[in-house]
Amino acid sequence: MADNGPFDIVVLGAGSGGYACALRAAELGKSVALIEKDESLGGTCLNRGCIPTKALLHAAEVADQSREAAKFGVKATFEGIDIEGVHAYKDRVVSTTVKGLTGLIKAKGIEIVHGAGRLTGPTTVEVTGADGAPTVEGRHIVLGTGSEPRSLPGLEIDGERVISSDHALRLDRVPGSVVILGGGVIGVEFASVWRSFGADVTIVEALPHLLPLEEESSSKRLERAFRKRGIKFEVGTRFESAKTTQGGISVTLQGGKTIDAELLLVAVGRGPVSDGIGLAEVGVETERGFVKVDEYCRTNVPTISAVGDLIQTPQLAHVGFAEGILVAERLAGQNPASIDYDGVPRITYSDPEVASVGITSAVARERGYEIKEVVYDLAGNPKSKILGTQGEVKVIAAVDGPVLGLHMVGARVGELITEGQLIYNWEALPSEVAQLIHPHPTQSEAVGEAHLALAGKPLHVHG
Repeated sequence: MADNGPFDIVVLGAGSGGYACALRAAELGKSVALIEKDESLGGTCLNRGCIPTKALLHAAEVADQSREAAKFGVKATFEGIDIEGVHAYKDRVVSTTVKGLTGLIKAKGIEIVHGAGRLTGPTTVEVTGADGAPTVEGRHIVLGTGSEPRSLPGLEIDGERVISSDHALRLDRVPGSVVILGGGVIGVEFASVWRSFGADVTIVEALPHLLPLEEESSSKRLERAFRKRGIKFEVGTRFESAKTTQGGISVTLQGGKTIDAELLLVAVGRGPVSDGIGLAEVGVETERGFVKVDEYCRTNVPTISAVGDLIQTPQLAHVGFAEGILVAERLAGQNPASIDYDGVPRITYSDPEVASVGITSAVARERGYEIKEVVYDLAGNPKSKILGTQGEVKVIAAVDGPVLGLHMVGARVGELITEGQLIYNWEALPSEVAQLIHPHPTQSEAVGEAHLALAGKPLHVHG
């Protein structure tokens, strides 16, 4: 390290929120130091989350397509999964992306400091294992230390029979059978991958549906699709205990039912990495391990901000990006708008995909809206027929008011949610969207058709 400051901004953690903050601040003329304890930049998303899991999901899609080629008139044979080849593909995607990100950060003149950082004051970070500079000083510090997999009380993740998503990404085989504890995004995506790879999969979810934070009709559509795929699930059922057996693991559910499998994947969520970084010592307020911030990501200490999974906002890489940019612009003297977290698109990259933006019908009613809604079944969409996918686009609007939420299920619907984001965030009326011409044949026509129906002029929707 050439310099230990003082920098305008010192960022602790080079994940999505941290590096976005560093890049934007550098663009705005600020001197920036970026501290990261991992060898690779990019944090969880790039190294252990979004990117490697989506690479696995694409490999799973290729496997399914080869199995189903005959129905498209293509002669192909599925011979099995070469897990070493899958990992080589996944790791190549990750490594080239990390290399590109590192080059970009260096090109912006950002000082990269390798080591574990710990606050020693409101403007200083002590770095263990740093490049010759044990303390880095900044006029402002941005915390972006991210999150890590968590477990349930009494359930130890041993990395052998009971694993986390980190272990699952490095697994050297396709398991014969898996129980997945947690039916949220992580659990559903790994269930989709492993089923495509040939594993017997059972999801256990304590709440009444898979993806319990999504629109209930989307969850039900996903459950229907998973049944057809042979993915089993126990919803509204709590985990009781697990014990290792000669063949793997035996999982007991509340009520006494047991499920035997080779592995148990614990996917009950992620907790903030906040221990040992000096928060209490410098007086930064926390709640259940999360750093408390206001709508502009400011902590109670004037020289310290926090972004990403360390704070209680949606644990999504693109949320971290937005928060990092917001903090950089605020510190540069600009006047950025706070983030409407309802307006952030959410995607589960399973087969089928589930995507949404805005609020659910239940939340809309809780907030006092009188609503109207339309469901457009993808069975009526020619491009979806070509792809061989089933699903729906559901649009919720206030009566005589704007669109409040869009909820989609089906292959590739994650690519449609960007239009949904514009519709929601620009507070569009259904009649305004109905005027737009969607290209044919595309799945985007399903979005247009739903808005035509909401505007009172249904075309291919039964009114």
